[in-house]
Amino acid sequence: MGQIWPARAASILQRMEWIEIALAGAELRIAPTFLEAEEADALLAALRTEIPWEQHRLRIYGREHASPRLSCWIGDPGAAYVYSRTRFEPRPWPLALAALKPRIEQACGVRFNSVLANLYRDGADGMGWHADDEPELGPEPVIASLSLGAVRGFAFRDVAERRQRLKLELPHGSLLLMSGRTQMLYQHAIAKSARAMPPRLNLTFRWIGCRPAA
Repeated sequence: MGQIWPARAASILQRMEWIEIALAGAELRIAPTFLEAEEADALLAALRTEIPWEQHRLRIYGREHASPRLSCWIGDPGAAYVYSRTRFEPRPWPLALAALKPRIEQACGVRFNSVLANLYRDGADGMGWHADDEPELGPEPVIASLSLGAVRGFAFRDVAERRQRLKLELPHGSLLLMSGRTQMLYQHAIAKSARAMPPRLNLTFRWIGCRPAA
């Protein structure tokens, strides 16, 4: 995928509008059409080939299991990430992601030094309940989540009562921003489905370590 045309990218950012999502105590907002369909299609095709996808092994209740999706940890040198007792060293930024990153930062008003890419190959792939609350992310992480491909349900449940409080349908090319106490108060998940579904690719941009002063 080539460089995104700067003039067109600036125009898209100017037209972009955030929609606030009500969830008690959380800070959630979404830009449903952050990427236009043509650009989202091209980015999905490029990243499926540019990213070196892996099936990670996860430790759950003392046992190792193959992750029910393909993943890749990407970031700046030194942005290592520990998940499920496994340390992941970042892969270099693919060209398409390196071009996209400053636009995500401009839209969200914060810097990011890493991204977790997840590829859900079909409805049989999913993600269980969890919060992005690892120590490397800080107490109130800002996480920008770009969705490409199939629309999958993205559910939230509160940590205290384990009750589902919200379910979002994230469109192709949409950008979801989670910040404040969202990860402290809520877990999120993507349920598996028996229905035939095309692939979904998700990019969650993060900052590992102490954020630089504004």
